Amino acid sequence: MLKTEAVLASENPIVPAWPEVILGIVAFLILLFILKKYVVPRFEKAYEERAQKIEGGIERAEKAQAEAEKALSEYKAQLADARSEAAKIRDDARLEAEQIKAELREQAEAESQRIVAQGHAQLQAQKAQIVAELRAEMGRNAVELAGRIVGESLEDEARRRGTVDRFLAELDTAGATNGAGK
Repeated sequence: MLKTEAVLASENPIVPAWPEVILGIVAFLILLFILKKYVVPRFEKAYEERAQKIEGGIERAEKAQAEAEKALSEYKAQLADARSEAAKIRDDARLEAEQIKAELREQAEAESQRIVAQGHAQLQAQKAQIVAELRAEMGRNAVELAGRIVGESLEDEARRRGTVDRFLAELDTAGATNGAGK
């Protein structure tokens, strides 16, 4: 037993045996080779794909942003055009409304003048009719009164008309001179 104890005492438990070290190094080199040959290229490929996706995403985002800015500028231009067109339509509508108002005012004034002229014409016609009726009635009354005063009948129509017309003409001239004198 001493021998096993001496063998165990001569071997250092911290230092590994050389065959294990060589086997570990060989296994490690094989592992490195497999990683380098198969795993690292896949990681590199995945990294490249992600990098391209990110760069493509950035490019797409920049393109989308440029398109959005372009659409925004077009929208603002269309909005400005629409506002100017709306202002033009409002101005045209105001002008048209003013023209229509002026035309309606002119038509109303013309209609008013026509109605006033028609009223004056009717008044003149009624006045002439009333004056003619009054002259005839006044002439009859004057002849009747004159007949009562004179005591004889003044039935002669022609003479009676002449007398009445002369009397009314004298009244008109007397009224005109009295109205002018005042």
